[in-house]
Amino acid sequence: MAIMRQIQMVFDLNKCIGCHTCAMACKTMWTDRDAGQMHMYWMNVETRPGTGYPKDWENLGGWFNADRNTIPLPHIHEGYGTPWEYNYKEVLKTEGGDTPAPKLIPSPDPSEYPYASNWDEDVGKGTFPNSYYFYLPRICNHCTDPACLEACPRQAVYKRSEDGIVLIDPKRCRGYRYCVKGCPYKKVYYNPEEKISQKCVFCYPRIEERKGNFCSTQCAGRISWIGYADDTKSNIYKLINTWKVALRLHPEYKTEPNVFYIPPLSPPTYSFTSKLTDSPRIPIDMLAKMFGDTHDQNYDQRVTRIKQIFDILQNERNKVASGGNSELIDILISRSEADRFQI
Repeated sequence: MAIMRQIQMVFDLNKCIGCHTCAMACKTMWTDRDAGQMHMYWMNVETRPGTGYPKDWENLGGWFNADRNTIPLPHIHEGYGTPWEYNYKEVLKTEGGDTPAPKLIPSPDPSEYPYASNWDEDVGKGTFPNSYYFYLPRICNHCTDPACLEACPRQAVYKRSEDGIVLIDPKRCRGYRYCVKGCPYKKVYYNPEEKISQKCVFCYPRIEERKGNFCSTQCAGRISWIGYADDTKSNIYKLINTWKVALRLHPEYKTEPNVFYIPPLSPPTYSFTSKLTDSPRIPIDMLAKMFGDTHDQNYDQRVTRIKQIFDILQNERNKVASGGNSELIDILISRSEADRFQI
């Protein structure tokens, strides 16, 4: 099927505060009512460095993994962990509790179940004063060449011709889970109750009404932009193609993801003598292993691109600080939804 237009999205990681409003908005809208969806976070926010969600998803393989024939089909709770709850009724007066009671305690005990969604949130790496981390929001990338589509023997996965959004037809799906196995980003989920696969739909009913998807409209930090790849006047086109400050997450997976990220800036590190250095606190090495432009871009080229982006951002910030104007900074400030959602 020919794709007439391709919708794209950009996240500015310099603005994400890790509040998870986007994840909760998505959960409330799509996956908190039907059975079999407890483990599904179509939008989730991970702390990096960290294990991510599902756990170690970058090491779970995908359709383009060299060992794809030896990767077992995923079990429903493998990597998703165990949801936990707190003893609110014992502590919060609004729940009938007593505020002098002991602190909130998670259940089940983390010593028994040491991993669940965001269990390692805000941990990061490094030692004070050079410790660091940043937040990484993730949804289905609605790839140009989606591995989930290629992996499905039932042709249940398809791209909408009008906007390139990747969807699953529940009437055709038989729950074989090859799409779950094939997606290198692990953004397709199996529903064990309905025995079908489910995933982010990019809030296509809202897109049809020319509104932003729900995770973006609810974002407290206004970190995202949505638009079409061929709309040369849109801000998303300018961020990706004009200013060239947005990169793909793991483009080496060869799926051509249509979700892009502006990599995070960071303060410099301190030396052993407590003096500022020229090295950023978030290692460029780590960012270069995550972000790039194309699947054939080598490591050194990625490092160069990230440094270029940092220079562009800093130069434009300095321009505004000295009283000048910057189209890029105006776009990044995003004063209204009309600036961010141009669909």
